[in-house]
Amino acid sequence: MTDDVSDDDAFVRFVDARWGQLVRSGVLLGCSEPEAQDLAQSTLTRCYQAWSKVEQARDRDAYVFRILINTLAKSRKRRWWGEVPVEELPEVRSADDPASVVATRSAVQQALAKLSIDHRAVLVLRFFADLSEQQTAEVLGVATGTVKSRTARALEQLSLDTTLNELLQS
Repeated sequence: MTDDVSDDDAFVRFVDARWGQLVRSGVLLGCSEPEAQDLAQSTLTRCYQAWSKVEQARDRDAYVFRILINTLAKSRKRRWWGEVPVEELPEVRSADDPASVVATRSAVQQALAKLSIDHRAVLVLRFFADLSEQQTAEVLGVATGTVKSRTARALEQLSLDTTLNELLQS
């Protein structure tokens, strides 16, 4: 029983440390906020069910983000997520001007939405989740060179986005 308690404690610490990053990754991958929360919840449920495997993984973050990507892909194949989004989003705390935060968020989400899912996934994993090229390759099931080329192409496409350029110049 002591092992179960320590496993649960380790899982709770992991959830506390990764929840926000998993939800924001879902949003950056094209989910609405409620969908991203559902995605993170589904990912963590799968992690909990196989927590001993997650703990033993060579790279825990890569393992968990692989589950997130697979869960998202599987959910996109279904017509309905099985849950109804909430009407009110959780409170966002920010010291920045709310209008500029909304404008920035909107511009970034619009720019990311123009990318293919492969390019969006590689950027979110590399620059938001802060995974290495090797970890990203492992999560996506592709070669490291593919991660590098997708990253370069995605960044090039983003550099041509007029909305982002206007945002950077203001």
